[in-house]
Amino acid sequence: MKHHKPTHECGVFAVFGHPNAAVLTYYGLFALQHRGQESAGIVTADGPNSQFNRHVDMGLVSQVFSHADLERIKGTRAIGHVRYSTTGSSNLKNAQPLMVDCARGQLAIGHNGNLVNAGVLRDELEQRGSIFQTTVDSEIILHLLSQPEKAEGVLSALCRIQGAFSLVMMSEREIIGVRDPFGFRPLALGRLDGAYVLSSETCAFDLIHAEFVREIEPGEVVIIDETGIRSEFPFREEKRAFCVFEYVYFARPDSIFGSVNVARVRTEMGRELARLHPVEADIVVPVPDSGNYAAFGFAEELGIPYHHAFVRNHYIGRTFLQPTQLIRDFNVRVKLNLIKEAVAGKRVVVVDDSIVRGTTARARVVNLREAGAKEVHMRISCPPHRFACHYGIDFPDPEKLLANQCTLDQIRDYLGADSIGYLDTASMVRATGQPENAFCLACFNGEYPVPVDPKLDKFIMERRRQRVSLLAPAAGQPDLFQ
Repeated sequence: MKHHKPTHECGVFAVFGHPNAAVLTYYGLFALQHRGQESAGIVTADGPNSQFNRHVDMGLVSQVFSHADLERIKGTRAIGHVRYSTTGSSNLKNAQPLMVDCARGQLAIGHNGNLVNAGVLRDELEQRGSIFQTTVDSEIILHLLSQPEKAEGVLSALCRIQGAFSLVMMSEREIIGVRDPFGFRPLALGRLDGAYVLSSETCAFDLIHAEFVREIEPGEVVIIDETGIRSEFPFREEKRAFCVFEYVYFARPDSIFGSVNVARVRTEMGRELARLHPVEADIVVPVPDSGNYAAFGFAEELGIPYHHAFVRNHYIGRTFLQPTQLIRDFNVRVKLNLIKEAVAGKRVVVVDDSIVRGTTARARVVNLREAGAKEVHMRISCPPHRFACHYGIDFPDPEKLLANQCTLDQIRDYLGADSIGYLDTASMVRATGQPENAFCLACFNGEYPVPVDPKLDKFIMERRRQRVSLLAPAAGQPDLFQ
């Protein structure tokens, strides 16, 4: 099924120094399930220099792990991962955490983000003899870390990767947490019964009753071992570029970033949206679940009744039979169904967090019209998405983004709405309570904090298919290393 919303990234979790590390990691991943539903995995160890144990599979956390699985991988240290594939295909070999036994010993890694120099690094490593088992960019990091001739170690290897990365890594003696110098993706530190915990979001700490200590700083590497915790800052200092879409859509509303609760930010985004694009209406309807808080703020600001007229089906599996003509708009209706009595004869405002391709939003407008809605007004709690994301969110190519191809009037007409209003960038950022220069806004304005050259990666992939050595360029083609 095609995705008509921005698809999820990944979630990482780690525990050091707790006898129930595997079970805690299971619950941590359960709390982070919204960040990826394709696969899940945990790697554990029981003390220094002990054998690593790994269990990964396709599916949800509750499907991947049984009680017997968690008993088999018991340990005092663990890292875990839930995945949505932003790079690499969706299959078991790409499930994380990845694990390797190399000259440096056993290593395991879980990665949230996307490397923009993955193609160049992979080709360089392959020319030096590295054999890749997966198609994910995360494996590149493992190969860099495992190079025996690189005496300078982990920090130097990490400085070679570029892009968005929040990592949890485990060696035979320590667990390491890493956040890229721009701070694209979140990573937080917690404590539980004397043990240290790392998580993509603070909501996971709440579930296991861990204390939230602080966020890992952009560019920070935290090393946790038997002696305690220490920090290194090996990267060059960069401009902060936290993904604002964590606030808009990805994060759970009970998580905290920058000392601000996500639900509070989304509610304020709705208030800002109401002030920017007010409308006379009888009812405000959220698109659940990420539109709930923005819709509440919108309704409260304008004094319009708020109603959950869309009912979400929470029990959709990874795959299901998709009839072609048997049930019209099946992909829309299987997720959200409409309480017709709530909207019949009314002027309805629908508040959603984003519009990507627009096909799902269009079908919802059709459903509202069929249910007897007198007017349908669309309000979106972020700016129009006009550019692709290269840092770990699976936004499609720009030509597949509705706002990249159409004016606002054309979008309104395509959706069949009476009006449409997007939140602007200044209002969105103001709702977070943080300065505009703290965020990556590339999917809205095309200004990429880390330079990206998609043509270069496409060129490298084509060369790989042709089995041409990059160190001996084909006639008439440039040498990428000169």
